[in-house]
Amino acid sequence: MEDHECEVILLETSDLHGVVLPRSYADGSEIGYGLARIAAIVREIRRNDPYTLLIDNGDCLQGTPMTYYHAKVDNTAPNPVIACMNALGYDAAVLGNHEFNYGLPYLRSAVGASEFPWLSANTIDAETGAPLFGKPYMIRELPNGLRIGVLGLTTAHIPNWEQPQHIEGVRFGDVAEAARQWVNRLRQEERVEVVILSYHGGLERDPITGDPTEPLTGENVGYKICEQVGGIDVLLTGHQHRAIADCAINGVCVVQPANEGRFLAKVTLQLAKGEGGWSVKGSRSELISAVNFRPDEAIMRCVEEVEAATQAWLDQPVGLVEGDMTLTSHADARLREHPLIEFIHRVQMEVSGADISATALFDDQSKGFSQCVTMRDILSHYVYPNTLKVLRISGGDLRAALEKSAEYFALDAGGEIVVNPSFLTPKPQHYNYDMWEGIHYTLDISQPAGRRVTKLERNGQSVDEDERFEVVMNNYRAGGGGNFTMFRHKPVVKDIPTDMIELLADYIRNGGRLVAMANRNWSIINGERHK
Repeated sequence: MEDHECEVILLETSDLHGVVLPRSYADGSEIGYGLARIAAIVREIRRNDPYTLLIDNGDCLQGTPMTYYHAKVDNTAPNPVIACMNALGYDAAVLGNHEFNYGLPYLRSAVGASEFPWLSANTIDAETGAPLFGKPYMIRELPNGLRIGVLGLTTAHIPNWEQPQHIEGVRFGDVAEAARQWVNRLRQEERVEVVILSYHGGLERDPITGDPTEPLTGENVGYKICEQVGGIDVLLTGHQHRAIADCAINGVCVVQPANEGRFLAKVTLQLAKGEGGWSVKGSRSELISAVNFRPDEAIMRCVEEVEAATQAWLDQPVGLVEGDMTLTSHADARLREHPLIEFIHRVQMEVSGADISATALFDDQSKGFSQCVTMRDILSHYVYPNTLKVLRISGGDLRAALEKSAEYFALDAGGEIVVNPSFLTPKPQHYNYDMWEGIHYTLDISQPAGRRVTKLERNGQSVDEDERFEVVMNNYRAGGGGNFTMFRHKPVVKDIPTDMIELLADYIRNGGRLVAMANRNWSIINGERHK
């Protein structure tokens, strides 16, 4: 290629969630994704393309039993995820919302161990007013003089989910405004010729039609950025776990590589040098699937010590089950109360002292509890480091929450109850459907959304709108996560700071044998078929 032309390759991972090895923690089976496979793709591209940048777009530190073990059980070994990223030679990483799950001291330790900068222009140290880790952006100057700026941004919705103590002293500024301010600085003061914006957030609108695809809460504002902020060449996105490529919004190349290392996002920029310097003349984006690449041995060696300790810990027996707490159908467990869900309620209510409990079956991966319950069973089912809060809410709030959960369901053409497509795309949101204990209720899916609660009783009496109840739920939901706005700013009667994983393990250890039971205090119906 002539001296006045060049090609630059951008590589992006996002939402790795601690998945490094190509093995399932649930049963040890091989999986076709993870950072070890992604590393093989990166190394192959680098052999052929000297001008490459590798960026992680956030949510890499939390998500597997290995990351939980390192954060909560024994962190004497080097951080396994950071060790892998250092070995692979990442150029930068962006703060995601799950980076805060284990608290600021753990995050600071991870950042301190990183051989690359962590970027987030809108994540602010409230005391100094500066970006939390001092790095809103990084600049890479190539041998040919081309200056590339990479600006990091983080979804500002974090205070709606995260435990307050984990973000104490941190402020999350408006994403679009921060993008406008810092892109202008990169262009005007730093004289960069290419601007890459890496945003741990997604698209709130369909990239083709511009139609809204979710409530416009501010959680995802990628489309808005492309429309309202000039000077951006590429927008790297994440958070929504979507696979997006070959996409442009208002002339900005947009890409998103799904989650857990399923894909590596690759953006190829063609640049030309004129009298005014370098400029982007063309761009294309693609997603490279990890499934056909052999895991990189060097990356797998980086986690050997922590992984071995994690596996030994996961196999520790905790208690015995009398009856059946396995999950054979996740869909059925959300339509008819399952003994495992009943057990989660029982723990939440006994630990908190509340008489009413809400919980969810977070995903479709859990296999339930085997006859001999191990830590592996618990972490496979309860995948988030949530804690519990007891809120004081009204009967009206309770009804509104049930109506919100009822939106999870829809009727197909044959009148069968199915999952509402809006809870499956752009990413599965099974965790935003709650099941309740301590009340009796019926949801009739044949009724319009907002009028599906046809029965709501407590102790045999209809719940009054103005009655007050103390209810226990996880901290994500208590903060209004999942657009359960009726819970925001409600009085917190009790805050239980211990992780649910620890609460479940301790409860089982202390109680010994678990009895599988379900009291069937709720039902989901299609009214036309239940007359």
